[in-house]
Amino acid sequence: MPTPTEHGRSDPETTTLARSRDGRPVSDRGDTVCVIGAGASGLTAVKNLAEHGFGVDCYERETGIGGAWNWRHDRSPVYASTHLISSRPFTQFPDFPMPDHWPDYPHHSQLLSYFERYADHFDLRRHVWFGTEVVRVEPASEERWDVTTRSTGGYGPERTSRYAAVMIANGHNWSPKLPRYEGLEQFRGEVMHASSYKDPAQLRGKRVLVVGAGNTGCDIAVEAAQQASRCWHSTRRGYWYAPKYVFGRPADQVNDTLLALRVPLRVRQWLYHRTLRLTVGDLTRFGLPKPDHRVYETHPIANSQLVYYVGHGAIAPVPDVGRFHPHSVELADGRQIDPDVVVFATGYLPRFEFLDAKILGDDDGVGRPRLWLNAFVPDHPTLAVAGLVQPDSGLFPLSHWQAVLFARLLRSRTTAPQRAGAFAARVRSGAGERYAGQVKDSTRHWFEVGHADYLRALERALRELEGQ
Repeated sequence: MPTPTEHGRSDPETTTLARSRDGRPVSDRGDTVCVIGAGASGLTAVKNLAEHGFGVDCYERETGIGGAWNWRHDRSPVYASTHLISSRPFTQFPDFPMPDHWPDYPHHSQLLSYFERYADHFDLRRHVWFGTEVVRVEPASEERWDVTTRSTGGYGPERTSRYAAVMIANGHNWSPKLPRYEGLEQFRGEVMHASSYKDPAQLRGKRVLVVGAGNTGCDIAVEAAQQASRCWHSTRRGYWYAPKYVFGRPADQVNDTLLALRVPLRVRQWLYHRTLRLTVGDLTRFGLPKPDHRVYETHPIANSQLVYYVGHGAIAPVPDVGRFHPHSVELADGRQIDPDVVVFATGYLPRFEFLDAKILGDDDGVGRPRLWLNAFVPDHPTLAVAGLVQPDSGLFPLSHWQAVLFARLLRSRTTAPQRAGAFAARVRSGAGERYAGQVKDSTRHWFEVGHADYLRALERALRELEGQ
């Protein structure tokens, strides 16, 4: 089995040459598995695949690990004040706890140091080709994959290597989703996507319109309330806003207790409404629109400060944007405002630019792959995606168990082919299943999962694969 050297480079003595379908020379890496990306999901994929005995080559387009949590990276959406929105115990990897003295919601710099220590503890860097981007991933013979890479930025020649399997972990928060509005091209103010926002100094003393009510949009609106001369916050619909602490504990820990007790959804919804009435009351009295869905049909926005600044008049809630004029913005209700800066906190679309979207079942190319467990690809048992979930708690434990399941699937293809075949049939029949109950059908919400339901589904899949 080909193995990487201590520096992560393939050993030429263990690499054989082959040819691609169009005749290009290919370095055959034998039973080695390719991982794309060295962020949180990529690192745990490398670690778990290596623990299961596989050689692993990981390609990372940046010069360091951390993915989205390394704000020095070009594609990182992290800004200066970014903290976790899920609490520490529900975010850490199951086999590598965060320090007990850390706060409930660590800062992004602490997260990066956590990944650095994780990589060092499990000796993962030797598997990673830094400064190398994946250009193409193409099916080869016998369910193997040809992966073409080059130096980041397009410098140097391309190189193609053949792998036994591929796990995609390139993240889903780097390709901005930009709305279209009439007149936007003629607007003479500053327009940016939240991916370009890094520091509240960018807003200081300016009139700011923030468009979008996700966690990032609410965070930026709160910072604008403190730094800008005026702040408007535009939302298309009403949302549920959840404080980060409930009954003196992080909110996700309280919610997880209710889930562990199997409290019915309707009871949890009643408890949420009751708590909301006892704390801030009816949010529509602040000018916030009434939600058009029941709580938990989308994940509530985790923000303890938005209502505070709305209540103090520092944030003015406004409806959706109707159109842009050269010096003003017309809202859906006909009002006009005059921001200096417009920040579109309108989210991101999953993109796999190196792979034919139809392979992942995204026939329309809209960034919505059709997968089982949001990870496994029908008719391609040696291809999987890690981290393509938006849970109501921490992501890292889910990525960990996705990687474990993929590693055991690859191993079972040799040791238990019958069970591997049954797993493949389950992938085909279950592709597109949801793990969050009734949720809004939009690009923002389609890959939301309830972490308890999702972990149970992963556990069932592991047991079935192991014949238990």
